[in-house]
Amino acid sequence: MTRNKKQNWLDVSVLIKTGMVHWPNDPAVDIRPFKSTAKGDSCNVSTVSMGTHTGTHMDPPFHFIPTGKTLDQMPLEATIGPARVIEIKDRESIKVEELRRHRIQRGERILFKTVNSARCWKTDQFQKDFVHIPADTARFLAKQKVRTIGVDYLSIGGFKKDGAETHRALLGAGVWVIEGLNLSKVRPGRYQLICLPIKILAAHGAPARAVLKPL
Repeated sequence: MTRNKKQNWLDVSVLIKTGMVHWPNDPAVDIRPFKSTAKGDSCNVSTVSMGTHTGTHMDPPFHFIPTGKTLDQMPLEATIGPARVIEIKDRESIKVEELRRHRIQRGERILFKTVNSARCWKTDQFQKDFVHIPADTARFLAKQKVRTIGVDYLSIGGFKKDGAETHRALLGAGVWVIEGLNLSKVRPGRYQLICLPIKILAAHGAPARAVLKPL
């Protein structure tokens, strides 16, 4: 995470690099020079090969819902505007019991900070036991009619369970999802959020750049 001191913006995106952690069986990241001024070319150009759900990225409803909206159909208001960072103490999952005291409201953009941010991004090896959103919590958030949910590892659902169920509960309710945030240096509270995914036609996912500014 980087900080722009002049404007006080916090970059909560993950750096994309060759060999970085990725979801098992998804395409690995491979960035290679195609043209190089060091080799006599007139400019520098690289090829980038990676999956659409790499690093900091977004899931639209179409990721799991065949009739859902694609990412290029996302309203900009989904990821531009006030957001709330909620710190989760539970080291296993984001449970309804812990969320009740935060009184999540309809239309909110909620980013969950867990131990994932400080632990999981320190290695390029995939961490199977990351803190995730269980299916019952996903249904609770869908019932609250939140606008956008953000998490600090590669999936809202778990690796061993609640992967598809959690995605279907939130995406089926029209919730926009940001995955792969690094909130390690972000305090709980209210922020201005800007998160814009690459505009790919009919995309079921795309890398994004996410920044926060304290309100």
